[in-house]
Amino acid sequence: MAIYHDTTLYRRLLRQARPYWLHTAGIFLLDLLSTPLTLLVPVPMKIVVDSVIGSHPFPGFLDALLPAVATRSTSAVLIIAVVLIVLIAALRELQTFSSSLSHTYVGEKLVLGFRALLFSHVQRLSLSYHDTKGTADSIYRIQWDAPAIQHIVINGVFPFITAVLTVVAMLYITFKIDWQLALVALAISPILIMLSRIYRQGLRRQSREVKRIESSAQSVVQEVLTAVRVVKAFGQEGREQNRYVRRSSEGTRARVRLALTEGVFGLLIGFTIAVGAAAVVYIGVRHVQSNMLTLGELLLIMGYVAQLLGPLRTISKNAVSLQSHLASAERAFSLLDETPEVEERPDARPLSRALGSVTFRNVSFAYDEARRALNEVSFEVTSGTRLGVAGATGAGKTTLVSLLTRFYDPTSGEILLDGVDLREYKLADLRNQFAIVLQEPVLFSTSIAENIAYGRPSAGYQDIVAAAEAANVHEFIARLPQGYDTLVGERGMRLSGGERQRIGLARAFLKDAPILILDEPTSSVDLKTEAGIMEAMERLMGNRTVFMIAHRLTTLENCDMLLVIEDGRLVEMKSDVQTAVRAVLAASGLDNPVRPGSGDV
Repeated sequence: MAIYHDTTLYRRLLRQARPYWLHTAGIFLLDLLSTPLTLLVPVPMKIVVDSVIGSHPFPGFLDALLPAVATRSTSAVLIIAVVLIVLIAALRELQTFSSSLSHTYVGEKLVLGFRALLFSHVQRLSLSYHDTKGTADSIYRIQWDAPAIQHIVINGVFPFITAVLTVVAMLYITFKIDWQLALVALAISPILIMLSRIYRQGLRRQSREVKRIESSAQSVVQEVLTAVRVVKAFGQEGREQNRYVRRSSEGTRARVRLALTEGVFGLLIGFTIAVGAAAVVYIGVRHVQSNMLTLGELLLIMGYVAQLLGPLRTISKNAVSLQSHLASAERAFSLLDETPEVEERPDARPLSRALGSVTFRNVSFAYDEARRALNEVSFEVTSGTRLGVAGATGAGKTTLVSLLTRFYDPTSGEILLDGVDLREYKLADLRNQFAIVLQEPVLFSTSIAENIAYGRPSAGYQDIVAAAEAANVHEFIARLPQGYDTLVGERGMRLSGGERQRIGLARAFLKDAPILILDEPTSSVDLKTEAGIMEAMERLMGNRTVFMIAHRLTTLENCDMLLVIEDGRLVEMKSDVQTAVRAVLAASGLDNPVRPGSGDV
């Protein structure tokens, strides 16, 4: 993971917050109001001690604001002091309420915008990134690392600036009253800064480790719940529980180590501030005894010093949480800085509807350096051709169509659509030319209608019904109590495999793309269901360029051409598919074309 300098992180976070600059400016002004209100807090007590109990004159700045009659008697001065206490408290509470509400609103808007940006970027990343990193880490960064922008920009930067301004104002007033006490209060600042610098890197490093382990533990939960049927089938609940506990225990130990470091840092900060406060009390009392200060002035200074040490404590302790949030910001920006391996060219050409001719020219591809998945594959398919692709598991069949849809780009060679390199087209336009039906159809936990319309969200109800009828699934849907509004459950698990497959076919019908990819569409269904699916597929394949992948050769009998791939190489390309299939079946002694598994390559 990339390591960023603090300045870089702050700059990028502020840039991310730029669209909300009016909101953040309002928050800043609200926070600034806390400084004068804080400065006014000790004033009523000074008035009571010096001008009501004692005989010192009324403070000059207030005397100039009030009529003379209001300050002639001690009773009137006492009433003024009491009113000031209530008024200042009310204004502070109102300021705190307004500030808290605006912090929450703007902070949540910032987090939502940042999460949306991360989510959008993750979807654009190449499949190779997700294959390597997994999904749990990306989910953790979007859900738990993105809120760092709120904690740093809204709850960190602005309160920090306000605290600094408050400290400066209080120091100035304290200097005007007693410069020696001001110097004593100020003397602890370098110690606090030094402690923050000493602990900063250690806290950041430990925070990174905590987040890495938490993300790893989350990946166990996601993996197990995704494969819960397999876990239950093999009775491995206890084993997975132990795996999760072991991974989470590592996180517990890491958090305890982080808490220990934070605790030691907090003890040192608290002890330093206590020493500073004690020194101020000692010297202040000495000054009162020597008549250098009045008691009211000492109370005023002590009030300021107490509030001065408060922001200093806040600034220092925020350095602890700040390092955790900066570690989160690092992880979020590290995800944003991942570049997709499949990128759209700046001058990419649009594509409305392709004719459907496809050419592979010396195409090679490797997922890693150890082994090529495809090696120097070349062939040409004219528009409207049904191309069967056969080969053993791992031969490279799915890789071939993944390159066609630009889920990956070839390591070498080129793929042409209508005579133009795929990399020349706009990526969204290119992928809109394909309708894909997979071996395990992917359904979302929404209604049947929404799943059918996934490739064409603007489709009307009648279009959805027509697509379902074409896929031989309308009668089944119509029998359901909620019809097309029936929820299919997570990954469509409330439906059978054949029902899911036919809804996938209906989705392909509705999209009406010029190129159709069928990746083992009947391998996981029974023969009766397969017959219905094959009938629907025959209608779907009409007037389209088709890539049909199958282990079972009999599935490919109605194709116009047959490619046979072995170990990533194109070993055969035949145009008389039926004759080729019968020859293979006869040579294998498998002359029953409807027996499950017959003619597997």
